[in-house]
Amino acid sequence: MNTINEYLSLAEFESIIFGNNKVVVSDIVLNRVNESFNFLKEFSGNKVIYGVNTGFGPMAQYRIKESDQIQLQYNLIRSHSSGTGKPLSPVCAKAAILARLNTLSLGNSGVHPSVIHLMAELINRDITPLIFEHGGVGASGDLVQLSHLALVLIGEGEVFYKGDRRPTPEVFEIEGLKPIQVEIREGLALINGTSVMTGIGVVNVHHANKLLDWSLKCSCAINELVQAYDDHFSEELNQTKRHKGQQEVAARMRQNLSDSTLIRKREDHLYSGENTEEIFKEKVQEYYSLRCVPQILGPVLETINNVASILEDEFNSANDNPIIDVKNRHVYHGGNFHGDYISLEMDKLKIVITKLTMLAERQLNYLLNSKINEILPPFVNLGTLGFNFGMQGVQFTATSTTAESQMLSNPMYVHSIPNNNDNQDIVSMGTNAAVITSKVIENAFEVLAIEMITIVQAIDYLDQKDKISSVTKKWYDDVRNIIPIFKQDQVMYPFVQNVKDYLINS
Repeated sequence: MNTINEYLSLAEFESIIFGNNKVVVSDIVLNRVNESFNFLKEFSGNKVIYGVNTGFGPMAQYRIKESDQIQLQYNLIRSHSSGTGKPLSPVCAKAAILARLNTLSLGNSGVHPSVIHLMAELINRDITPLIFEHGGVGASGDLVQLSHLALVLIGEGEVFYKGDRRPTPEVFEIEGLKPIQVEIREGLALINGTSVMTGIGVVNVHHANKLLDWSLKCSCAINELVQAYDDHFSEELNQTKRHKGQQEVAARMRQNLSDSTLIRKREDHLYSGENTEEIFKEKVQEYYSLRCVPQILGPVLETINNVASILEDEFNSANDNPIIDVKNRHVYHGGNFHGDYISLEMDKLKIVITKLTMLAERQLNYLLNSKINEILPPFVNLGTLGFNFGMQGVQFTATSTTAESQMLSNPMYVHSIPNNNDNQDIVSMGTNAAVITSKVIENAFEVLAIEMITIVQAIDYLDQKDKISSVTKKWYDDVRNIIPIFKQDQVMYPFVQNVKDYLINS
């Protein structure tokens, strides 16, 4: 159980989204929110406050009569519930609710406490709003996507509930929930902000960390297959370069391979002084995709950690407009809803995950090409060469999927298009960046699944399952429970999907 109070750590955020921990809103938060609400109601009485008694965006020059101010908020929510494309996954929608709940809990938004209560109930009862991928430009935040959340809070729209897409009123009746009664600025406070791109970002980082771990494990296993020398991941070599990510990846490799009987020491072979060959039969050093793993995955690790830090700052920030400051008894107009921080970080994340995918694809190619590995049959074919195909078919899938990620890794951050009658003349495209990063991450799981099937086939061809490290043996056994040793050709897509699911859910 997690109490929403002052600061929500990324670990706590993930425990709610992925561990189904419950949310409890503290009295401190409720008092803070209520104080903000009451202050705004009093302060705005004889002043011009954007979105309270004015229109929105380029229509802000028009005063709204007091009798129309509540309806204005409903109009805003309904008119902007205009998303298209695929629905966000329930876990991404849940993350968006939590990110918005935490932001509104800071007391800088002037919402009624009933908003906080209902959002917490949606999270705790696993009711997630129908939010579409397309619609946000990420400048006044995720206006369109957050409108779909707000639509549910006012008792309209649709939700996902117990695996089904259902009308919100039906689910609220089943669960005994009541919609919020919109007050002075609930509409604007709910839809102005970066919470959808941030929520998706948290899910992306969670999966990116898994991908990094699996990529590292695959890299270790291939080094075992070829009985590589251990100096390229040694502490002595990697401490000569000052990057912490590289040093940590190398340390993880040493830990993963600590009990392998296949990894060799250079001093026992090439440094023994007994070798007189003119042309060496054994490789002096391995291909880059095996030898440069710390240098390749080190920047990936550091980028994931940096992205995680920015996300944690964002969902603990006030990111709507205007900002209600009870302490100084003022309302500040500005642009905290602008999503450039998240847009840039999502672009960085998808670039490094694409590079991780490229590493997996090159390692796969190394295993499948007998001319370069010189220890395995073509395509790791355990059947009859010429008659059977081994992993030949799935390589096409890995290659094409990697190519798609390379194309998708072009940045959204610099693709601003002015809109909203040029009121939003420079935008972040942060939501698009987060969604595209999700696709790149999914692609990476698919390529790694194909690589892992190939590795376990290679381990069996070389009869090494009793020699590999305990870390490799653990996931070797898990994958072998999904796909048996095969010599005859198989329909591969169910196996690839099942291994992909294993990588995501383990």
